[in-house]
Amino acid sequence: MNKDNCFQLGHIAKVHGLHGEVILVLDVDYPDDYEGLGHVFVENGNRLVPYILEHMVPQPNNRFLAKFEEFDHVDKVKPMVGSALYLPVTALPELDEDQYYFHELVDFLVVDEELGELGKVKVIYDMETQDLIGMEYKDREVLIPLKDGIIQKVDKAEKKVFCRLPEGLIDIYLED
Repeated sequence: MNKDNCFQLGHIAKVHGLHGEVILVLDVDYPDDYEGLGHVFVENGNRLVPYILEHMVPQPNNRFLAKFEEFDHVDKVKPMVGSALYLPVTALPELDEDQYYFHELVDFLVVDEELGELGKVKVIYDMETQDLIGMEYKDREVLIPLKDGIIQKVDKAEKKVFCRLPEGLIDIYLED
């Protein structure tokens, strides 16, 4: 499986017990949507390796107690701790027309209501404190918070992100 066709679902946080169970942490808005999952792809170096799940039991705080098929001892799963979990993009739930996934915004044109067209989205930074659009503007990376009030509208058909940038935001990145 190619990472370009996948999204990161979460990661393996730690081993649980001696019989090969692990704690998975899902980094998604609705973890319950993935409760009946039968398999995941685990990052191993630069490759994504498929693993069949024997079970995946919900726990508090976006965590799941899980066991991979044919992994029956703690020593077999220990090396996997910290590994990222992936699923194909096709496994994402369908969204309403006015909703979007962050990965969809890459290559969209950012348009500010005052400054007009600014540049294309290069990357989305999915951080604990806030999510950011990374856009190149005048040969510099500009970070735009992905939050209501700043992002006004996303037009998927036109591939545009319409925003109302806080006054002076662009200027901060242009200073030497």
